[in-house]
Amino acid sequence: MTWLRLILIHLRIAVLNELQYRTNLGLQLFQSAVALATSLVSIAFVFSKTDHLAGWSASQLLAVVGVYFLVGGLTQLFILPSLGRFMEDVRLGALDFALIKPVDSQLLITTRQVEAWKVIDVLIGVCVIGVALVQMGTSLDPIQAMVFVIVLVAGVVVVSSFVMILATCAFWFIRVQNILVIFQAMYEAGRWPITIYPPWLQGALTFLVPVGFAITVPAEALVGRLDWRLLAGAVALAVVLPVFSRWFWMMGLRAYSGASA
Repeated sequence: MTWLRLILIHLRIAVLNELQYRTNLGLQLFQSAVALATSLVSIAFVFSKTDHLAGWSASQLLAVVGVYFLVGGLTQLFILPSLGRFMEDVRLGALDFALIKPVDSQLLITTRQVEAWKVIDVLIGVCVIGVALVQMGTSLDPIQAMVFVIVLVAGVVVVSSFVMILATCAFWFIRVQNILVIFQAMYEAGRWPITIYPPWLQGALTFLVPVGFAITVPAEALVGRLDWRLLAGAVALAVVLPVFSRWFWMMGLRAYSGASA
């Protein structure tokens, strides 16, 4: 598969580059450790005052944190750095070099920049999810595990497609780098289930910025709280949003005049 080969090539190049600057590994470990400690301290503080938060127990919230790190690590591994570079290339007029390559431009744009050490967040997410399952005293049966994987993949696809749509706006509005910063700030709200927020914010985190579909829905599948309507909605959005992002990308390419214009 061309897309898989391309991803593996870029991943290999990124690892080789990062091995030249091994201090980055230490910085990423420190950053991830601080983020994890912040989440755990927050949960400990909240549950020192109550036994449940909007129907969620401490171990269930730990599962949310695990999904938060897992999805965040996967998207920051490829998608966010690649699209950040894409918007900078549009601004500087360097995108032409990517567009003339003999490969699908959207595929290349979304995979060519890799932050290899973000795999640490992925591993942290997996470990935290494992600890949460142990604390809950439950094990995933095959059906529950399959549903979790489905909604997790759907969540990553939804977030990636949504960020792709935001980044594509760079074809019309050159200076849009802050869009990704705003998205990441909104993504921080995913450390907690969106059901704890006011209704208006729940709607915003579900339909305007799909944090709910990316984090809360997979976490609900993990702890056995998932409603079939949310499952259907997540899968449907994971089908529709990539199609729309592809259409939007093609529209953006038509509007792009190139560096020589």
